[in-house]
Amino acid sequence: MPFEFATANRIIFGAGKLSGLGEQLIGSVKRLLLVRGRSSDAIPRVREILSAQGIQFNEFEVHGEPTVDVVREGVKFAEGCDAVIGLGGGSVMDAGKAIAALATNHGDVFDYLEVVGRGQPLTEKPLTYIAIPTTAGTGTEVTRNAVLDVPEHGVKVSLRSPMMLPSLAIVDPELTYHLPQEMTAASGLDALTQLIEPFVSVKANPLTDAICREGMPHAAKSLRRAYLNGADKEAREGMALASLFGGLALANAALGAVHGFAGPLGGMLHAPHGAICAKLLPLVMEANIEAMQAEKHVGLARYEEVARILTGNPSASVNNGLAWVSDIVRELKIPTLSAHGMTQAHIPEAVQKTLNASSYKGNPISLKASVLQEILEKAL
Repeated sequence: MPFEFATANRIIFGAGKLSGLGEQLIGSVKRLLLVRGRSSDAIPRVREILSAQGIQFNEFEVHGEPTVDVVREGVKFAEGCDAVIGLGGGSVMDAGKAIAALATNHGDVFDYLEVVGRGQPLTEKPLTYIAIPTTAGTGTEVTRNAVLDVPEHGVKVSLRSPMMLPSLAIVDPELTYHLPQEMTAASGLDALTQLIEPFVSVKANPLTDAICREGMPHAAKSLRRAYLNGADKEAREGMALASLFGGLALANAALGAVHGFAGPLGGMLHAPHGAICAKLLPLVMEANIEAMQAEKHVGLARYEEVARILTGNPSASVNNGLAWVSDIVRELKIPTLSAHGMTQAHIPEAVQKTLNASSYKGNPISLKASVLQEILEKAL
């Protein structure tokens, strides 16, 4: 089976590894842009490391999901810089990744955006980009795209290029110890989604299969524990691994209907990406399984394996796996989509946009528009 695999130039994983950031920068960076969130404990630590190395730096703070305007503003802050650090959750890292790319590629962000833009390829190598996640969910520290909110189109779409793969990813589970329960739940279920969807996708390959088979058990044994006790170091490490592996898998296989929904809904509702994925995961699994059973689809074997991995039961059925996922979504108190402002009136537009979404094309089976509508109705 032919396939391609590409990821960050270097990945450093482990508790306490943030302290080695300075060693990675010696002699290679003169001026840097620190793209960061609002409140991570890692922010003052990174400032100290940069100052100790004598590296001049600007800071650009990102609140919530990055919009095209946020990226345009960030590019101004990157002027004169030769590197960018993205320190935060997936939104912050995506913003940093996009800023690093557009700082060297002339024109407007819409020249390069998928779906609602011109989709032109990048022609110039982005600024050196270092991704440091402070959550465990998106895996964007090892992906080649940045998801941006486009308010004027009511959708989230990607800026994508192989050149956008980070130069360095530092994944330090210590940075996730103080995450609130709500964020642990949503980001953790996003990580699980990004291990399941590539594994059952139409573009699964032997290398991403191996990564997903290794990642899913970490999520299965660690997610509840991290949610119940954020100070559980072993569980936090397990979720950091699950998130990293999910990013490796999705960047080199494909996603599916959960993420096909999440892009449009995120843009329409301005709701957190992880929360949307978490609510939709069991509902999409249920719809896929029913459609595949009706067609006696060979891909059902993939869902059977997912069930065996998640439950730890070697004889588990697809329904056992579905029940496991449904139970954990309920236990982690994932809110309905109506809690994010979604109503019945949003559904027709969301369905149409999902059918056009790039992520949806990876789904293992084509679902009818009426089925997509039923999924959203159940999620309200």
